[in-house]
Amino acid sequence: MKKAFLASNVAFAALLFGQPLAAQQAFSTQDLLQVEDLSEPTFTADGDAVTYVVTGPGDGDTFQSDLWQVGWQGEDAHALFATLDRDESSPEWSADGTTLAFLRSGAEGEATQLWVSENGAAPRKVSSLAGGAEEFSLSPDGLSAVVVSEVGAAVLETAPDVPAPIVITRYTTREDGRGWLDDRRRQLFRLNLASGEAEQITSGDFDHWTPAWSPDGQWIAFVSRRCENRDNSYCSDIYIAPPTGGEPRRISTFEFADSEPSAGAGGPQWSPDSARLVWLRGPHERYIYYGAHQLVTADIATGTENQIAWIDRFFYQPRWSADGAHLLALVEQDRDTWLARIDPASGAIEYLTQGRRFAYDYAVAANDRIAVLDGDADTPTQLRSVERTPRTLSPHNGWLGNRQLAATRDISFMSGDVEVHGMLLLPPGHQPGHALPMVVSLHGGPVYQFSHEFMAYWQVLAAQGFAVMGINPRGSSGRGSEFAQSQMQRWGTVDADDISAGITWAIEQGIADPEAIGVGGWSYGGILTNYMIASDERIKAGISGAGMGMFLGGYGVDQYAREYDLELGLPWVETERWMALSYPFFRSAEITAPTLYLCAEADWNVPCSGSLQMYQALRANGVPSTLVVYPGETHSLSVPSYLRDRMDRSLAWYDLYLRGVEADD
Repeated sequence: MKKAFLASNVAFAALLFGQPLAAQQAFSTQDLLQVEDLSEPTFTADGDAVTYVVTGPGDGDTFQSDLWQVGWQGEDAHALFATLDRDESSPEWSADGTTLAFLRSGAEGEATQLWVSENGAAPRKVSSLAGGAEEFSLSPDGLSAVVVSEVGAAVLETAPDVPAPIVITRYTTREDGRGWLDDRRRQLFRLNLASGEAEQITSGDFDHWTPAWSPDGQWIAFVSRRCENRDNSYCSDIYIAPPTGGEPRRISTFEFADSEPSAGAGGPQWSPDSARLVWLRGPHERYIYYGAHQLVTADIATGTENQIAWIDRFFYQPRWSADGAHLLALVEQDRDTWLARIDPASGAIEYLTQGRRFAYDYAVAANDRIAVLDGDADTPTQLRSVERTPRTLSPHNGWLGNRQLAATRDISFMSGDVEVHGMLLLPPGHQPGHALPMVVSLHGGPVYQFSHEFMAYWQVLAAQGFAVMGINPRGSSGRGSEFAQSQMQRWGTVDADDISAGITWAIEQGIADPEAIGVGGWSYGGILTNYMIASDERIKAGISGAGMGMFLGGYGVDQYAREYDLELGLPWVETERWMALSYPFFRSAEITAPTLYLCAEADWNVPCSGSLQMYQALRANGVPSTLVVYPGETHSLSVPSYLRDRMDRSLAWYDLYLRGVEADD
C-alpha cells in the first residue's frame, strides 16, 4: 500500500519552532548527543502537573537523567532537583500528594536506592539495601514501599580485595548489564519510609519483578517464574501476596508467558477498586518474541480471566482509567504506535492518538486527564495532552528549529509477492534525478520496526549527503504475527531478500547510485549486515555493530540459550540449521564489501566474540576491515564520546568506501 509523503519539511520545522529559515544549520554529530529524551511520566495526585524524566547531556562525558515537572497548562516546566552527578528515575507520587518517591543512582561503586521528597523538602535517601533498589511501588497510605532488590552470597556491602570464585548452576550464565548469573535473585522488600527499615517478604530460588501495591492496601501483585524449568522456559506468572509476606497466590493460568520480564511486557496493574488486574500475555513459548502480547484481566476474588480486544498487534503498558470503566494501552501499528482506550466488556478499541506518530509512554491522572509521550519523524518525543486539541506540555529540544532536517518519506515496494514498507530520507535540498550514495539502515530485534519517530542517526547521515533508507523486512513487528513469524528459523533469508528488493527499488527510482550502496545496523541490525554483505554483491560498505555471523560460536556465550533452544533447537541436534544460519562466516571468502565491526566490551546480549569472528574472517580473506571495541560498555552504548566516535567512524567509513573520500587526520 503506497503511503503519501509526510507533511515534514524544512519550512514546517521553521514554522513549528518560530525560527527563520536562513538561521538553520545542518544537523551534526554533536547535535545527535544534544537531543533530550523524555520518559516515565506520572501525574501529581491532584492531576494539575506531570512529573517525568529527562535524559540529556551531563557534566563531562556522561548523560544525565533528572526529574522534571510541568503544569497541565504547560506552565512552569523545571527540573525538581539539582543533581549533577546522580541519575533519577521512576517517579511516583503518594495518593495524598505529599510524597514524591523515586530512584537515584549512588556514587561510584554504590547501588541505586529509593529516595523521597516530602512536602517539597530536599530529598532524603530511604533505602540502604545491599542489592540496591531496582523497582518499587508505594503503599496507598504513603508510609511504605515494596522494593525489588537482589540478594545472595555475591551481594555484599563491600567487595573483597580478592573476589571469590563465581559459581554458576543456572541454565544461562550471563545477562547483559547484570553480568554473571550466580546465586543472586531479585526479592521483594517492604520498606518503612520513615525509618528506612526493610523486611524481605519473598524468598526462594526465583526472581520477582514489577511489584504493584493494590489501592486498598491489601495485596501486592508481582511477576515471578516459579515453574520447574524457570531459567530456560517462558513461564512467568502473576502472583499476589499480602504486604506482610506469606505464600503467594498465583492469579494467571497460562502455561507460558504472562508479563514476561525479558520481553519488556511490564507488570500487572490494579483496577481502582482493587478487584481486578490487567497484564500482557505472550504467545506460546515456541513463538518466543515473534507473537504479539495481548491484554488479559482477572477478577481477584473468582480467578476468572478475560481476554480483552485480542487483535493481531502488539499491546504495551496496559492501565486502568481512573474510574475503572476502561483500559488504556499502547497499540503498535505499521510504523506507528498509538494510545488506545479499550472497553473491557465489548473489546471495542478507540484510538486516542493517530497519524504518523510513535507513542512511547503515557500517564493517567485521578481526574482522568491523560498525557502521552509521543513524537514523529521531525520531532523527538514530547509530552502532550490527550484531548480534542492536543497541546505540547514539555519545552525540550526547541533548538531543533535552528536545524535543517531531512524530510521523511514513506515507501513501499514488492519483494517477490510480499509488499514491504519502510522510510526514506533524502538530504535537505536534494534535487530529483540525482542518484546518491545510499545507506540502508537495518533495525534490531529482529521483531522490531522503524517507526515514525525522530531518528537522529539518520539525520546526521542525510545532512552529509547520503540517502538513508530504513526497511521493515519480514520478521519486523507492526504488521501481524504471520509477517513476523515468516522469518523464524530463517534468519538472513526472507529478510535479506526484502532488503535487496529495497535496494533494487531505490536504484530503479533513480534515488541510489548502484555503485555506492552501504548497509549498517546494531544488534540484529549488525547480524543482518553480515547476511547482506554475504548475499548481495552490490553492497560496497558495511557497518556491523554488536553483530554475529557464526552462531555455533554464540551458543552458551551470550544470554540467549533459552531462545536458541526454542527457535533453533540444540546445535548438536539441528546442526544443519545452525550451519545454514551461520553462512556469513562459512561463506566469508565470497564477501568483498569492506566492513567496520563495532562491539561493546561488556555486552552479553551480543558479545564481542561475534564481531571478532567476522573481523578475523574478513581479514584472513584480504577484505578491508576494522574492529572497534568500546571498553566497559554493555549492549546499549551509554558514554557520549563513544556514541560520537561510532557516528564519526561510520561517516568516515561510508565516505571512504561509497565516495572515495578519506577522512582528515
